[in-house]
Amino acid sequence: MNFSNIHTVYLIGIGGIGMSALARYFNSQGKNVEGYDKTPTLITDALVSENIKVYFEDNLDVISDEIKNAEHKNQVLVIVTPAIPYDHTQLNYFKNNNYIIYKRSEILGLIVRHHQTIAIAGTHGKTTVSTMVSHILTTSELKCNAFLGGISQNYNTNLILSPKSNNYVVEADEFDRSFLKLFPHITLITSIDADHLDIYSGLEEIQQTFSLFANQTQNNGFLVHKKGLPLHINSINSFKTFTYSLNEKADFYASDIKVVNNKYTFTFNSPKGQIKNVVLGTIGLINVENAIAAMSVCYLLNVDENSMKKAVETFRGVERRFQVHINNSKMLYIDDYAHHPEEIKALISSIRNMYPDKKISGIFQPHLFSRTRDLADDFAKSLSLLDELFLLDIYPARELPIKGVTSKIIFDKVKITNKRLCKKDSLMQEIINKKFEILLTIGAGDVTNLVEPIKKAFNKV
Repeated sequence: MNFSNIHTVYLIGIGGIGMSALARYFNSQGKNVEGYDKTPTLITDALVSENIKVYFEDNLDVISDEIKNAEHKNQVLVIVTPAIPYDHTQLNYFKNNNYIIYKRSEILGLIVRHHQTIAIAGTHGKTTVSTMVSHILTTSELKCNAFLGGISQNYNTNLILSPKSNNYVVEADEFDRSFLKLFPHITLITSIDADHLDIYSGLEEIQQTFSLFANQTQNNGFLVHKKGLPLHINSINSFKTFTYSLNEKADFYASDIKVVNNKYTFTFNSPKGQIKNVVLGTIGLINVENAIAAMSVCYLLNVDENSMKKAVETFRGVERRFQVHINNSKMLYIDDYAHHPEEIKALISSIRNMYPDKKISGIFQPHLFSRTRDLADDFAKSLSLLDELFLLDIYPARELPIKGVTSKIIFDKVKITNKRLCKKDSLMQEIINKKFEILLTIGAGDVTNLVEPIKKAFNKV
């Protein structure tokens, strides 16, 4: 596809993290960008401030005459996210009137096709690792362009542009098998766990699909994956494979991990030697592992030692990934996007590692009825690592309710006794007079709307 012929881009689901990055990209290319989303959010507010038109009604009246009356339909590109239902009024209008319609993953694949693509995949960890890779490259001589799955706290955006750089960092999403549209020069896979079981039949199919993706690594490229992942490599392409680990010996791993002045320091071990005294700018042992993954990619791109060390230390993280909102002598409050049992386990374990003697309280909002049903036992096991649990109702996102599936199927299996089921709207009344040592808000839904009320109530503690 020749994007130079496109005058207007309309995105259905423009407020999604991946879609908003595409909206920003086409806006930067001088296109007229418009789009629909269900509800206003901080992301849609930001897009509007960048002169992108965003509509919140699924009807045809809001679509501009410039699109409806386009002399040549091939000058209008419509991009749709998989979460949009088939009966969506605007989507069906574009279909019935022969507009060019692509999925988000297809457009991302077309944008990066003729560039050196660095694709970061995994059922968890990919957002932080891809954002960290982008920060290391951006602060080095190499530079990069990046389409991220979260808002970088260093750059306050999910799109990084450096027009003179041929490096394109992308978060490769396994949902809807989107990442199979990518053919990376460097492929990194952080994890393969059971998830999106509304799309995949089970863990075996997920593993097979990740293997397909790994085998799409380009000739003379590099595949990097966490040690022990069940990948089956049988590609016709010739590429080198490397493994990484937190502290188990692999091609890339950390040693001499210590906490100094509340910050992790470690030695980065690679096939050619060591980088000592690396200081991690964000908290959490899980972020040491993320740093090893990111540094391994940048090592293969020949980023120099000093640039890597400086970038890892100045990396501020990603919004809603281990994001610290209150940190004083009385209380630590962290908000995190974790919505899979393994992510929750990693979050709580990382905090327990740093603060072994403190009480950890968590507010968790399950995301999707299908995920709650399929992973209830695993959610309960991970949440039992808390000292205190406030469990909210399920956030439905794109799904309709499933009979018999509520938060209670998790709640009943959680082993700790200090637990309670709560409504999000009344939660603040329940916790306002409590004293917390460490408080977590956890989930991918609108639990994030609690952040500001919690900060307002407890920042005075």
